Amino acid sequence: MASASKLFADARSALEGVVQDGITIMSGGFGLCGIPENLILALRESGARNLTVISNNAGVDGQGLGLLLESRQIAKMISSYVGENREFERQYLAGELKLEFNPQGTLAERIRAGGAGIYGFYTKTGAGTLVAEGKEQRVVDGQTFILETGLVADVALVKAWKGDTEGNLVYRKTARNFNPMMATAGRITVAEVEELVEPGALDPDCIHTPGIYVQRIVKGEKYIKAIEQRTVRKRTAA
Repeated sequence: MASASKLFADARSALEGVVQDGITIMSGGFGLCGIPENLILALRESGARNLTVISNNAGVDGQGLGLLLESRQIAKMISSYVGENREFERQYLAGELKLEFNPQGTLAERIRAGGAGIYGFYTKTGAGTLVAEGKEQRVVDGQTFILETGLVADVALVKAWKGDTEGNLVYRKTARNFNPMMATAGRITVAEVEELVEPGALDPDCIHTPGIYVQRIVKGEKYIKAIEQRTVRKRTAA
């Protein structure tokens, strides 16, 4: 592989040299939708520990980031929704896992701000609640706003539907979720894609993440795409 190439043979090699103990990692996805399955497995196999992970949630027991909780590689989560993971709950209540809890929209905006080079922003969300404790507050036109700071990560792991070898990415429907913001907020962004194409194959008007934000890309394999809670309509009589 040429030194200038962004393309790596597999998820394990895509993380070599960028993952180490004690770093901060962003991991895209919402629940189990749009998560970088192969990169998470490679991260577990790397053995890196004492990680701070920024993600909307921590997967579920036995899947997604839940695998890293089981292997005790995560020391702190910066999250919004953590209600689908019993091991997460156990570790947090036992004092084994630190948690920085964020309203969901605030978390998304903190990541977007970090990627845009914005130090922080003021929001009414959380004012007058535990969310505001220890944060700078301002009253504007009679309303209280709290200062939230932008988030950046040493490494961002994102998952896209299609990508080219230059790192241009296209996401599919709700699997888009947190991935585009995180791709901009990682000092090094590693993307895994379901379909890898050559430059020029993607319609420029349909690219969600320009390749300038992506340093490494890999074609993922053997996706499970698990569903957290399957809900189906009851059959009706013919």
